[in-house]
Amino acid sequence: QVQLVESGGGLVQPGDSLRLSCVFSGGTFRSYTLGWFRQSPGQEREFVAAIKRYGGDTAYSGSVKGRFSVSRDNAKNTVYLQMNSLKPEDSAVYNCAAGMGLITSTLGSAAAYSHWGQGTQVTVSS
Repeated sequence: QVQLVESGGGLVQPGDSLRLSCVFSGGTFRSYTLGWFRQSPGQEREFVAAIKRYGGDTAYSGSVKGRFSVSRDNAKNTVYLQMNSLKPEDSAVYNCAAGMGLITSTLGSAAAYSHWGQGTQVTVSS
């Protein structure tokens, strides 16, 4: 049974950086596409970034492109989200997700991912 556990969230100031980690277990990590999504109170879940299986292509939402970077370490079964130049509007619960068989056009769709972590809170405030 696939499980995902996020960590690395916290309270930071605008302009700071933060790196989120998500440890995968219970399956063949390199076979899965990994995604990051976020949700703030009263808002819909929003796609943030994704990295395809075997450490291939990446995708980002327009709101984070150039500031966030997604990567994976297949030896450690871990996916990372490096977040730089954080803004108050980046505050949210960040979830990682895993799915198989995703194509580029579905990377931003939450419905395409079959497994989800519990989330980690990121708060950006002065």
